[in-house]
Amino acid sequence: MAPERTALLVMDVQAGIVERLGDPAMVERVAAAIAAARTAGVRVIYVKVGFRHGYPEVSPRNKTFSRISSSGQLIQGESSTLHEAVKPADGEVVVTKLRVSAFAGSDLDVILRAGEIDSLVLTGISTSGVVLSTLRQAADLDFELTVLADACADGDEEVHRVLTEKVFPRQALVTTVADWATQLPHGA
Repeated sequence: MAPERTALLVMDVQAGIVERLGDPAMVERVAAAIAAARTAGVRVIYVKVGFRHGYPEVSPRNKTFSRISSSGQLIQGESSTLHEAVKPADGEVVVTKLRVSAFAGSDLDVILRAGEIDSLVLTGISTSGVVLSTLRQAADLDFELTVLADACADGDEEVHRVLTEKVFPRQALVTTVADWATQLPHGA
């Protein structure tokens, strides 16, 4: 994993999502992963979900997002803000997506290809949502993948465990923030 060809994806670590599903200690570990990435020269890319007023992007057939569209949540520029602990530094990219996967309805793939990124490190909320969907799509796109299991959270701890211990290792290195950071150049 060459730092200059690697990106840390911080996915759906948005204030409202953290309130509902997140673990404050997990957010602290995401912040630690961001600090380690910056020190080592790994790009940090933030991925958030956000919709226009009126939710024109949300089909009533979409079970996940049609529930949100009646709540007034996740409006671009308003209720889709990133959690205070993981604010981007100047020059760090923020991608807005329209579905569960970080690639769906976003320009993430264009940004990764333009930056010659071939290795992704995944963090986010939720393990069974954005992390799983992004991992599957990224694997099909031939990215080298790492999942920081303790920098992911899910509303169901057993689902998180099964995914990080049994499913994800088939396509990714699954590790912790601390172990990943010690493998980076200039150690964080």
